[in-house]
Amino acid sequence: MLADLLGWEVLFVTSGVEEDVNGFRIPEDAVRHLSAQKAMSVASSYDDLFVIGADTIVYINGHILGKPSSVEEAFEMLLELNGRTHEVYTGIAVVKGEILRVDHEVTRVTFRNMSPKALLAYAETKEGLDKAGAYGVQGKGALLVERVEGCFYNVVGLPLAKLSAMLQDLGWPLEDQWRCVR
Repeated sequence: MLADLLGWEVLFVTSGVEEDVNGFRIPEDAVRHLSAQKAMSVASSYDDLFVIGADTIVYINGHILGKPSSVEEAFEMLLELNGRTHEVYTGIAVVKGEILRVDHEVTRVTFRNMSPKALLAYAETKEGLDKAGAYGVQGKGALLVERVEGCFYNVVGLPLAKLSAMLQDLGWPLEDQWRCVR
């Protein structure tokens, strides 16, 4: 987990918010809305802590790709991304007490050009079934990606530099983030 990379003590709580991107035409609106909903749905139980919500989507050809519901849908998504550049949007929301901050990050990702047979083989690993765009750059899906322009951690699902800046703005200085002191 990314929190382990930073040494932060983190409690993971599932929000129960449905990750429905239908009805959103603008990708940043979708991720900002969903990340805020996730954070706010949990925040009332943790008044004295920072509550972070995040949501990631893939955007290509004017439409949003969320998480595939099957290997077949994952394969179709991978075919669409094959050999092309797309954008990964992650919305991030931080709640501390009564304060809510929401932002987003955008990263451009270019896929290698691969055969349908290779894409199907990756889809069949099922690694991408719980990931926007049907791939995980932090796993076997790394072999799909030719280039990342922007924040790599955004593609993983949590833009760490943006999150750090938001936490700093809410009163957790960067030097304390490195020391893991709240």
